[in-house]
Amino acid sequence: MSQILRGGVIGAGVFGAHHARKYASLPGSVLSAVYDVDAQRAAALAMPLGGRAFGDLASFFEAVDVVTVASPAVLHGEHALAALAAGKPIYVEKPLAVSLDDAERIQALAAQRDLVVACGHQERVLFRAIGLFDAPEPPLRLEAVRHGPVSDRSLDVSVVLDLMIHDLDLALALSPSEAVTAEGDGVRDYSGGWDAARAEVTFADGFTAAFDVSRMAPERKRTMRVVYATGEVEIDFISRAFRNTTGWPLDPDFAEAPAVKDTLGASVESFLNAVRGDAPRPEVTAAEATRALDLALAIEQALEEHG
Repeated sequence: MSQILRGGVIGAGVFGAHHARKYASLPGSVLSAVYDVDAQRAAALAMPLGGRAFGDLASFFEAVDVVTVASPAVLHGEHALAALAAGKPIYVEKPLAVSLDDAERIQALAAQRDLVVACGHQERVLFRAIGLFDAPEPPLRLEAVRHGPVSDRSLDVSVVLDLMIHDLDLALALSPSEAVTAEGDGVRDYSGGWDAARAEVTFADGFTAAFDVSRMAPERKRTMRVVYATGEVEIDFISRAFRNTTGWPLDPDFAEAPAVKDTLGASVESFLNAVRGDAPRPEVTAAEATRALDLALAIEQALEEHG
């Protein structure tokens, strides 16, 4: 595979546009192709960035070396599997899929074809810059709030797969233990599905995590509090500020790191480096994304059972 990787994006919506611009601007890649069922929308995105628009997946795959799947979430599994079958490494926007069966098929096919799979849980970049992944002790408690106003995006999935899954991934990345129970309640509103939800998850080692998400809030709020035996860390994802009482040497200037200023760019670049063999893995692997999906689906089941 050439060092200059030809990037292709499936889906010409908001997230697809972000990925297309990254392929066009990152060193060692170009934006080669965009696929969308709306040919005009695909062309409007691809052409100004030097790429071509496609309405046929087979022709699209011939024009690219790597693929970002940024189609509606309910199509992630189908499009990811098609790209892997065509021999293309993939970066899938979250969630990796909407069913465990599809997620496991993605892992199996990627392993069979020896292809890199990355998933777009970008806030791991921020945690890495802070230094939380090097914490000398496991967390005792995590509390996450992720609120946003009404939007017409991602309404094909619940707020759990839309917003909460970010914080589920972070909790799983911080804890060495496995989630064993999940409880929750939620509100069905404008989308017809769950548009607000609260969940409590207990892990095998006693670690607990509470999640509060809404996509019908009056304003944006994205915070996390992580409690350890020696203190706690509070993070505001919007202002990029945090408070640390643990005494550990976490980076107070993490917000100035180039990767934090462009978490998507850092995440896509880690994917490209893994594809080239310059890095052992992308920021978030298919197995890790599947764990987050598994927990998200367990919480959705808890919401259904609560009524």
